[in-house]
Amino acid sequence: MSDLTPSVFVNPFTDFGFKKLFGTEYNKDLLIAFLNALIEPASPIVDLTYLNNEQLGRSEQDRKAVYDVYCKTQDGSRFLVEMQRTAQKFFKDRSVYYTTFPISHQGLKGETWNYELKDVYAVGVLNFSFDEEHPDDPRSTVKLAVQETGQVFYNKLTMIFLEMPKFKKKLEELQTDYDRWLYVLKNLTRLSERPTALSSKIFQKLFEQARIAAFTQVEALDYQNSIKNLRDNYSQLWSAEEKGRDEGRAEGRAEGRAEGLAEGIEKGSEQKAREDAKKMKDKGYPIADIAEITGLSEDEIKKL
Repeated sequence: MSDLTPSVFVNPFTDFGFKKLFGTEYNKDLLIAFLNALIEPASPIVDLTYLNNEQLGRSEQDRKAVYDVYCKTQDGSRFLVEMQRTAQKFFKDRSVYYTTFPISHQGLKGETWNYELKDVYAVGVLNFSFDEEHPDDPRSTVKLAVQETGQVFYNKLTMIFLEMPKFKKKLEELQTDYDRWLYVLKNLTRLSERPTALSSKIFQKLFEQARIAAFTQVEALDYQNSIKNLRDNYSQLWSAEEKGRDEGRAEGRAEGRAEGLAEGIEKGSEQKAREDAKKMKDKGYPIADIAEITGLSEDEIKKL
C-alpha cells in the first residue's frame, strides 16, 4: 500500500486506535486475548474490569500518572498496558514510577492489613527500540532479581516491553498467538484486508473493529485528530534531533554558519525528504510512519 492510498485499518499506535481496540468494554475480549498470548498465565484470564486510568498522587504536588489501559483481572492482578510511540529520555524511570500506583492502591485503609499484594504487570508496546544492546527478541521481561545470583527476588511485579521494530516475522512464519498479535500490531495499517492466516474469531473481531470505514462520524473525527497528533509528535521529535545535531556540528564555527546548520527540516524538497527518511529508517522508525511524515511511498523508503 503506497502513501497515496488511505489506510483501511486504524493505526494502533495512535491514542484513538489503541484505546478503540483495547480500552473499551465492548472490546475487552481483544485485550484479554492479547494478555493471555503475551503472559501465558497458568490460569488464563477469563474476565477483567477496567479501572480509572487516571491516578492522582497523595497530594496536589504529586505528579499525575495516566495510562492507556488500566485493568484488574478476576484474581485481583493489576495490568497497566501502554502504547509508546517514541523514545523518551527517562522512559524507564517513568515506567517504574507508574507501577507504584497499582501497588500502593492495594493498601487497605482503616483496617489491619498484612501487606499481601496481588500481581502487578506493566506492559509497554513500544514503536521504537532501546538504545543499548538487547537480544533480537522484541519481548523483554523484567523482574526484581538478586544481582549476585540472577534469581528472581520478587515475582509479583513484572514489566514487559515489546520493541516492535525488532519483530521481523512474515505472515507465513507466524506460529503462535503471540506472533499473530505482534504481526497485527506492527502491520495493521499496511493491510487492505484480513489475512486468511488470521481467521480465528478474535482476529475477525479485531479487524472489524479496526476498519476505518465502519467508524461513526465522531470516531472518524477523533481518529483524524489522533493521526495529526501522531504526525506532529514525530515531526517535533525529528526537528529537535536535527537541530541538536546541527548545533553540535556548529560548535566552534562562525556564527553565521551555525545559524545555517541549525535550521530545521526543509519542507517541500524531495532530496531532503529522502535524506530524512534514510536517517529515520536507520534508527528503526516504522516504514509506515516514515511514509506519513515524509510523503514518500513505502516502496521508495524500502529502497533507501
